Amino acid sequence: MKKTLMIVALACFSLITYAQVLTPSASPAGSVSATVGLTKVKVDYSRPRVKGRKIFGSDPSVLLPYGQIWRTGANNGTRISFSDDVKVEGVAVPAGEYLIFSWPGATEWTVSLYKDLSLGGNTAEYNKANEAANFKVKSEKLTEKVETFTINIGDISDDSKNAKVQLAWENTSVKFGITVDFDAKVMESIKENTQVDPGNYFSAAVYYLENGKDLKQALEWVNKAAAADPAFYILYQKARIQKALGDKAGAMTTSTASLEASKKAGNKDYQKMNEELMKSLK
Repeated sequence: MKKTLMIVALACFSLITYAQVLTPSASPAGSVSATVGLTKVKVDYSRPRVKGRKIFGSDPSVLLPYGQIWRTGANNGTRISFSDDVKVEGVAVPAGEYLIFSWPGATEWTVSLYKDLSLGGNTAEYNKANEAANFKVKSEKLTEKVETFTINIGDISDDSKNAKVQLAWENTSVKFGITVDFDAKVMESIKENTQVDPGNYFSAAVYYLENGKDLKQALEWVNKAAAADPAFYILYQKARIQKALGDKAGAMTTSTASLEASKKAGNKDYQKMNEELMKSLK
């Protein structure tokens, strides 16, 4: 009995010894992601706070003096990943994950993407040979103070081919551009999926129209889609393709049919879009 009690006591002591007290991190973890075109862009980082300190400047007493390397975050540094090959500030970067390092400046920063993830936040062992990209970007002064270091992915262009990654802390903002190329993926998807699902002809036709590809092919596809389902939104895109081909009369007829169908469906957005399209055909 005593032996059993001794074992239980030791087990309890072991649990007490190895238990940890959980407290909030001084630099909490953060993550942000976005899909740009068909490419997933993700950033994982730790977020230090200002805490009354002067962060950037030329005075050696600041936390991050101009011209000195920074891990662009806290703890093990900041990682950015791309699901496809991209261009970052015009530099070709293969799909994969990279560390972000930076050298703050008064009006311009140097930023690099680093291939050796094992380096973490150890800036002392930085090796230029492991750079996937190195570029300069302008910095901007913010009107409102950012207490906690923040990274955003935004400014996605209308054609979904470009976006900006923003680094913001204290009163400073830096953005660098990402460019993606999804045309090859879309073309392959069109080739594969229109063979198994004729409904995809509509999406293929719209893509061709909006990206300046073969409009005759686009018209052929949208006609197939309209034959299967003469919905107002399909007829509207057909009218746009006809207009782009120079067939104003055909476009007017199709847009009129789309307008009537959108009225029956109670869709005011497409009513307005068709009315605007018809005005442009006169």
